[in-house]
Amino acid sequence: MSESFTIEAEARVDEGKGASRRLRRLEGKTPAIVYGGSKPARSISLIRKDLEKMLESEAFYTALLDVNVGGEIENVILKDVQRHPAKGFAMHVDFMRVEANKPIKVNVPLHFLNEEKCEGVKIGGGMIQHQATDIEVQCLPKDIPEYIEVDMANVALGAIVHISDLVLPEGVVSTALALGDDHDLSVAAVVATRGGKSADEDDAPVDAAESDED
Repeated sequence: MSESFTIEAEARVDEGKGASRRLRRLEGKTPAIVYGGSKPARSISLIRKDLEKMLESEAFYTALLDVNVGGEIENVILKDVQRHPAKGFAMHVDFMRVEANKPIKVNVPLHFLNEEKCEGVKIGGGMIQHQATDIEVQCLPKDIPEYIEVDMANVALGAIVHISDLVLPEGVVSTALALGDDHDLSVAAVVATRGGKSADEDDAPVDAAESDED
């Protein structure tokens, strides 16, 4: 379960690009929207400096969030952050309402552990390739993990870590695996470095002609 966040917000009446620019430039606020569930979409504004601080936390992107609009709490998750193409600050934020008893789909980041102890690197001389940075899972809002661990310690040279190799928390399932074995994608691999030998080459028999030359 991710840590909790409470976001102070105000209802927003004026909409459109002009109103959003005024919010950002003159009031130090960021426009946002809350949508989903049985209620109509709701335009809100957030204090920019508070939002930017929360966006620095990885947990914010997977946490169950409380948006407080004039004393009314909306239970949401972050769905999208639209950033300035050059300066990188948040220009608009989308939140989706969630219900406690309804499973939702979210992307959860992967944390790669024990890379410095990886068998395929230390013994085999290989290098680790990350082939995914997150995976999509389905669970109840209260069960959303902050991240999922990928332990690389015992991964040999030439080996591939698939989604099915990951240990998911109780109540959390991979949406890819739910579609069948054909969707068991790789998340990491240990490959031979350029000029190095692969595990297959190390185990290959010596050619007879090469043996005679020795």
